[in-house]
Amino acid sequence: MRVIVKKWGNSASVRIPAAIMEAASLSLDETVDVREEDGRIVIEPIRHSEYDLAQLLAGITPDNLHDEASFGPAVGKEAF
Repeated sequence: MRVIVKKWGNSASVRIPAAIMEAASLSLDETVDVREEDGRIVIEPIRHSEYDLAQLLAGITPDNLHDEASFGPAVGKEAF
């Protein structure tokens, strides 16, 4: 699909057609990575989850592992 590079302030911009936005599951105001690869401009959505359980668990070491925390006796129906 052809688009025209336009001036936007001191920068250049292109409009991303709605069909491309939808196909890439991209929303307005979403952060993207823009880079040059082999003379091509690559615009890629930045997709990451807030937390990755495997990475969090891999970060546990004997040095940062703490003992069980006591919050006192049960006060409601939370006891098993």
